[in-house]
Amino acid sequence: MTETASETGTRRPADRPRNRRPLPALVFLLVLALAALAVWWNVLGDERAREEAQAAACSSAENAPEALDPATVTLRVFNASDVGGRAGEVAAQLQSLGFVVQEIANDQSDHEVTGVGELRYGPAGGGVADYVQLYLPQATERRDTRATTVVDVVLGPDFAGLASAEDVAAALAPAQEAEAASC
Repeated sequence: MTETASETGTRRPADRPRNRRPLPALVFLLVLALAALAVWWNVLGDERAREEAQAAACSSAENAPEALDPATVTLRVFNASDVGGRAGEVAAQLQSLGFVVQEIANDQSDHEVTGVGELRYGPAGGGVADYVQLYLPQATERRDTRATTVVDVVLGPDFAGLASAEDVAAALAPAQEAEAASC
């Protein structure tokens, strides 16, 4: 009599457990883990870059002049160059931009003005002078003892014109970005 595999307690080849190789599954899990790590690395890197950009915007906004309404800024325009009528021309340009021009004249001070010009202001007019300097970027600042916020725009011999509206907007952009970033 022939014995069958079930009678002898041995298994048939179909009933044997398969020899599964764990290596392909482990490689797949390792690749999946590395992909997940790369995604999180990018997410955290992007967050860090956003935080750095916000910090940079806030830092540059601290140095940016405050945007003012030109209608609230009172100026006196003086000509310290040899070009006649320059103060009147620049005053007309400033008025067309909305500034209030209180006086137009030749510079009567004993101080020699060189370069593009000079902005003269008192302690109360520091922020106003910073704003006006956007329109005369190379002008030097001279602080005096006046108690008002009136700023004197003194045109020097190298004055070539006021800054363009685009240049002024670009200079004010850091402050506006900082407001958007809520510094």
